[in-house]
Amino acid sequence: MKKLPVIVGFGGINTAGRASMHHAHKRMVHDALDDSTMKNTWEDLATLMGLDRNADDFKEQALKGTLIRKIESTLYDPDKVQSAKQGEFNTDATRNFNVKKGHLPETIPENWSVTEIDAKTVNVTIKGPITAVIPDNYKAKVSSAGQLPTGFDPSSYYNSAHHPRGLQMTVFGASDAIQSIGIDWSNIVDHISPDAISVYAGSAVGQTDQYGLKGLYQAGYNGKRTTSKMMPLALPEMAADFVNSYIINSVGNTGSNAGACATFLYNLRQGLIDIQSGQCRVAIVGNSEAPIVPEIMEGFRVMGALAEDEQLKQLDGTETANNRRACRPFSSNAGFTMAESAQFIMLMDDELALELGATVFGSVADVFVNADGNKKSISGPGVGNYITMAKTTALAQAILGDELDKTFVMAHGTGTPQNRVTESHIANEVAKSFKINNWAVSAVKSYVGHSLGPAAADQITAALGVWHTGFVPGIKTIDHIADDVLDSNLNILMDHHAVGEHGAEMLGTVINSKGFGGNNASALILSPEKTKALMKQRHGEKSFTKYQVRNENVLEQQAKFDENTRLNGLSVTYSFGESVMSDKDISFDQESFKLSEFKNKIKLPNSNPFI
Repeated sequence: MKKLPVIVGFGGINTAGRASMHHAHKRMVHDALDDSTMKNTWEDLATLMGLDRNADDFKEQALKGTLIRKIESTLYDPDKVQSAKQGEFNTDATRNFNVKKGHLPETIPENWSVTEIDAKTVNVTIKGPITAVIPDNYKAKVSSAGQLPTGFDPSSYYNSAHHPRGLQMTVFGASDAIQSIGIDWSNIVDHISPDAISVYAGSAVGQTDQYGLKGLYQAGYNGKRTTSKMMPLALPEMAADFVNSYIINSVGNTGSNAGACATFLYNLRQGLIDIQSGQCRVAIVGNSEAPIVPEIMEGFRVMGALAEDEQLKQLDGTETANNRRACRPFSSNAGFTMAESAQFIMLMDDELALELGATVFGSVADVFVNADGNKKSISGPGVGNYITMAKTTALAQAILGDELDKTFVMAHGTGTPQNRVTESHIANEVAKSFKINNWAVSAVKSYVGHSLGPAAADQITAALGVWHTGFVPGIKTIDHIADDVLDSNLNILMDHHAVGEHGAEMLGTVINSKGFGGNNASALILSPEKTKALMKQRHGEKSFTKYQVRNENVLEQQAKFDENTRLNGLSVTYSFGESVMSDKDISFDQESFKLSEFKNKIKLPNSNPFI
């Protein structure tokens, strides 16, 4: 039997709020929940956003400052985006001015005459044309985005000087996920070999703000200095490196796969394979993306991928773009809505979860990845997603049998005209083939936007919340299903869908991702109750009863973590320069390898695996 990768914790931050303990999910379905159920989530948002919980309108502020909305000036002003124009100015007159020596170009133009005034200043005389870059600004054609909650600043949680925003979000998101387990990290490490931990995390486009690629590429043109941090911190895999070095002190497996919009599922597949094969016992899988910068937004816009303000006005027949409804999956729409997010999921093999009493939020049955093959357009859809969806559904049938209809789809659901046709056709044909008559389909990008690398994690953390609140999020930004959507066997949810107490009517969910370049991935996530039933079947009633006793204390610790975080803010883990090991901290022989910072030894291979 393969080991079962169990989800024992998750956390992060997106425009709906903090992911752990289902707060982001609850923000999405708040209008289906009563006040007592929402109380903790309102508290959490107030703390994240710096709101006064005693103010009469703090809930309204929390609602207004979350989910997709107009880009706020803390990122940039979409009505006045900074830019510049370069031009040559011809004049017959001679121009003369004083300037500091340090402001002179390295190569003096031929028509410049430079005379020293003093040790710091020179006089410049110019005859003929002058080439100059003139500061400018423009009104962005796209003003909608899924930015983090208003007032939330990831840099304020630790000493984050010169860290790109995506890495600041990584520190917050990974810290949230690790603490959500309810078991001290050192206790987990003491139960396993130091190398039995895998971390797969990164981003799809890298770190693109002024502390990363933007600063690196533009420094010379803007007359600024390139720093020593810009290049290394811009790398896509740096999220995994930060987790290993500054958060968990790991010497285990690590890496980052990139697959455009399917990136998270690519990384989840790596963690799953490591657990199933015994290469690791704990896997941290995540992605962090901060792409709401003018250059990235404009790059996607000129591809025709983003919903522009004028297009939104035309859809509604209004003079003002409705930023809140920018993303409209499976309806009349114009493009997707960019978003930022950092999401991390904690996996354990089922045996370790039993041993530690870890809370079970679900499990990852498998992740399937298939390319599109030969195609005319590298960015267009192809056949690969049919394969991944068919494989995932077939596995669900093998596990669930005649209860296959007790599953729902978390669609990629970008809100583009092309996606609504292709993805609905894929899901509909799969439903037909497997005799599912009314397959529930949700698309949470309508709430949180498209975060590129972490997009599937946004879907998964929202799906896990279904087994907490009992509601599958509906697509509340739409009022009709488009005529070209194929849905004979689908139930594309336009309102929140009740599925029993703690989601008892659903045993699993299919998570779907479609990425530029033919990067298709689909995953099967099993419900907590189905996962526990499998664990009991695999390990016996006696072991499971002991597990339930151990889990009681873990549940208490999770509740304490959540209460403290809601009221006081998240205490992030960022250990810079602590527990650093060198050659003096290692010892080994032919059988094992010992590190001073770890209780257990690393066993070295001692047999030929090929005979």
